[in-house]
Amino acid sequence: MPLRNIVVLTDRPDRGRALAEAARPVANCRMAGPTDDWIGLNHVRGVIADLSLERTEAQRCLGVLSRRLDGRPLPMAYVMRTMRDGELKQAEKLGATACFPPHALPRTIVTGLFRQIAPEKTMTELLVEHSFDRAELLFTDMFRAGRRGRIDLAAADDEIDPILHAMEDGGLWRWLDLVQAHDDMTVRHCLLVAGLAAHFMLHLRLSIGDRRSFVRAALVHDVGKTKIPLEILLKPGALTAEEMKVMRAHAALGHEMLLASGMTDRLALAVTRHHHEMLDGSGYPDGLSGAAISDPVRLLTICDIYAALTEDRPYRAAMSQAKALEILRGMAPAKLELALVEAFAASLAGDGAVSQADNMALSGRINSANRGTARS
Repeated sequence: MPLRNIVVLTDRPDRGRALAEAARPVANCRMAGPTDDWIGLNHVRGVIADLSLERTEAQRCLGVLSRRLDGRPLPMAYVMRTMRDGELKQAEKLGATACFPPHALPRTIVTGLFRQIAPEKTMTELLVEHSFDRAELLFTDMFRAGRRGRIDLAAADDEIDPILHAMEDGGLWRWLDLVQAHDDMTVRHCLLVAGLAAHFMLHLRLSIGDRRSFVRAALVHDVGKTKIPLEILLKPGALTAEEMKVMRAHAALGHEMLLASGMTDRLALAVTRHHHEMLDGSGYPDGLSGAAISDPVRLLTICDIYAALTEDRPYRAAMSQAKALEILRGMAPAKLELALVEAFAASLAGDGAVSQADNMALSGRINSANRGTARS
């Protein structure tokens, strides 16, 4: 799905920035002034116009827009100055499809515009879809860049809050519906793990700083797979011993790539290197066991395994939620911590299967582990 693009056309920069901020959760947004020449108009889905029609350049600008459209409808939410009949008629003549009084809140104006752009969707649905589209582009770009050995860490950080907002406002299941339709297995897996991780952190009621740190780690945890040959990543059958050795190298490779890219977040580095470690020491790449595996790594490992079990793979069909949770529980306590598995299961169910006291205790452990990781 292409990203939605809108233009905020304004002669009041402060007001224009507020309108752009209100629109950004659901659309790509650029600001323009009354001298805009409407280059790239074919990619614009709607316009918010906040201009004084008494200004000649404002009338000229909207006139250029009208001529460029050549009769093609384009939703335009116009912010009036006075709401007088003459101004309303002039705004309509220049292309306004909805007019708002000067005191209207930016969010109200954005909602009004998108009721015209996508009348069949709620603002929550639009927010989740836009967050997903942004994350999809991030992973596509990140994996392309990863093949060259470095990734854009700032671009990854830009997607942390949109994913958290998508989980808060739209819930996990809207996200999963979008993820399962993606045809690139590695991108799909990373989108799934990021959504599961964000949802889990919200369930545990972690601080916003810890949520962001954990989602950052989820976003980059599998970047080392960009160095694995596609014939191994996409092989429909079982891997040979040699192919498995190559596949397992992705954790250490990802850790090296993050360091080369300038990553300083110790949690992201630890998660990327150790998300395949098991409590009994049977994991890789370092064979860590027990207390050597931090709580955030243990949590991300559960999200990662659940994601792998519930998505289609070249060598098997996706498992049901119930079957995947059965497998996770079967891996405890030898390989996974049962309390964390049950907390994860409760987050999926959205119920109180884990008591509030236990939830607070787990949150305290994760908070302490994050602070410890940051100091290490």
